[in-house]
Amino acid sequence: MSELVRFGVSLERPLLERFDELIRERQYTNRSEALRDMIRSELVQRAWREGRDVAGAITLIYDHHKRDLLHRIMDLQHDYQKIIISTQHIHLDHDNCLEIVAVKGIARDVLELANTLKEGVEGITAVVFDGIVTQRILDIAAEQKIGTIIGTKMGNITKQPTGTDVWSKDDLN
Repeated sequence: MSELVRFGVSLERPLLERFDELIRERQYTNRSEALRDMIRSELVQRAWREGRDVAGAITLIYDHHKRDLLHRIMDLQHDYQKIIISTQHIHLDHDNCLEIVAVKGIARDVLELANTLKEGVEGITAVVFDGIVTQRILDIAAEQKIGTIIGTKMGNITKQPTGTDVWSKDDLN
């Protein structure tokens, strides 16, 4: 494990108050945890902006009875074969399948694939991501008729859309 280093940060009071509000919304346990996440996020964003190689997984859940959907997903996988290093197809039940697409490549290409799957393929019923479920994400999910959202943590949810199940990592443990 890395050695933790303590350091001081000076902020204007209004900025600190807004930061503390963000910490509450995202349910961080302390400022250090929030600051670490923000630093990591900025470093990842820099990698994306600079076009560095990135690696990750795109996870989809969909109704396998929608044959056109399966063909569209497979076509996209062939179109992006230079960045897809592996896929795993799992039968969850009689109706639903889980597709895990492992990717590695230039950041803009990975982002293009993820956006194409998210925006250009209708019928995906669930989204799994490493992030905080926010009201905005829930509203978009409801609009796109996505039935399940799974995230790392729950943010400040003021209105639960009907027809969308929401799970956090803690709910699954």
